[in-house]
Amino acid sequence: MIDSFRAARWIRTLNLVLQAVLFLTFVGGLNFLARSHSWRYDLTRYRRFSLTAESLAYLHELSLPVHIVVTSNGEQADDPQVKGLLREYVYATEANPAGRVTVEYVDLYQDRRKTEKYGIQDPGMVLLLCGDKRRVLTPSNLYRVENKTVKDFIGEQAVTAAILDVSNPDRKKIYFLVGHGELRPDDVDPARGLSMARDQLRLRNYDVETLDIVTARKIPPDAALLVSVAPQDPFNAYDQELLRQYLGAGAGRLILFLAPNSHPGLNDLMIDDWGVLVDDDMILDLASDSLTEDGDLIIRAYTPHPITQILVDYKKELRIGLARSVRPLPVRPTAAGLTVVTLAATSTSAWGEVGYAQRGIQTTFTPGVDIKGMPQMDPPNRLGVAVASERVPVRGDLPSSIPGGKLVVVGTGDMISNARITNTGAEEFFLDAVNWTVGRDVALNVPSRPIERFSLSLSAGELARLRYTLMLALPGIAALLGIAVYWARRT
Repeated sequence: MIDSFRAARWIRTLNLVLQAVLFLTFVGGLNFLARSHSWRYDLTRYRRFSLTAESLAYLHELSLPVHIVVTSNGEQADDPQVKGLLREYVYATEANPAGRVTVEYVDLYQDRRKTEKYGIQDPGMVLLLCGDKRRVLTPSNLYRVENKTVKDFIGEQAVTAAILDVSNPDRKKIYFLVGHGELRPDDVDPARGLSMARDQLRLRNYDVETLDIVTARKIPPDAALLVSVAPQDPFNAYDQELLRQYLGAGAGRLILFLAPNSHPGLNDLMIDDWGVLVDDDMILDLASDSLTEDGDLIIRAYTPHPITQILVDYKKELRIGLARSVRPLPVRPTAAGLTVVTLAATSTSAWGEVGYAQRGIQTTFTPGVDIKGMPQMDPPNRLGVAVASERVPVRGDLPSSIPGGKLVVVGTGDMISNARITNTGAEEFFLDAVNWTVGRDVALNVPSRPIERFSLSLSAGELARLRYTLMLALPGIAALLGIAVYWARRT
């Protein structure tokens, strides 16, 4: 009898162990099948948890690993839109070991070693690394804003484009011209240096070098963009011809920052070839809301353009120092394939003071001498301070075209100096001008994702009733139920 009880107990124990092993085997098998042969279905309205076919096609062909670093300050939670999107990039490249995407989240204040390693100090940034190449995306690159309200999430478009950029073996090279007294990118001086602008460009995967065409006598074939900041000495005829050939036949790109009272000698090039007129004046504006306390101009009028889109979306002001007017040539018809746009303009109360070096600065507009904004120019009755000109030659009668040269002229000399690049709007304008000229602004065919919002509007009386309901009514109902149960048990 004892043996039978003992045997029954062992049999029951063995049965329980076998059931546990069978259950664990079943769960493990399901996990193996789910990992090896998984199917995912995105049932959300705007497919928030799926990448588009275009992004997936690029990721499947990715041949180099890309590491993504997301920074935070430890106080706010990571953006769920960004976090969910990056999770999809990791999942989409799991089967591609050569081009796998990995994601790392770094707290800037707790992970100081990683902060110094990656060289990034601001929270909310998305840093993409591939070998020695890097690209930074800011929150303004991930969302589309209208009237200071976030409308759409465009993170997939921005991240996919950035992945393609850093994984590209070719790195675009930007040359700063230094042969005519320009500001230099290797100078750390606050007034004359551009070292901060150089660092921002390198952070965005650009190679930055200087070029003295006076001594080099040629423009390197790998020049994706030339930048000349506040030239003091005029370009001679040979230098002008080099720039003309680079911009014309070579479809080159050039950004000019021209300070008042400077004469770089490029008028023929800008007027005849690019339809851009740079006036020999100084912009004055006595309106109190157009000047800062230290006399800087405040620019609020923009024409929608890839260079100014962030300023338009976020309603950002552009603060600049001494400036001259720059505008599309008003008396000459636009050449075939040439598009000239005023990017930024003053208020309607501003004017261009002509001959200020001889007459001195006047406090009133002098008709027939000084320059005022024209009503027929866009934006009307305003003086332009920055102009973009682009040539896209059309091939015969075909609707397609090939990229041509691009020119951006800004009527101030020190907007991106170390002392001023941190001013409102200056860095965004410059970096977007660089991206547009070199062609980084080309948008992928990736739709944006609308931001859904749910709001509950209650009056003061409704809020009071809700407060009393939560504080008194619900606890009172629970108390009555408790009393009822207690009374029922007693009876």
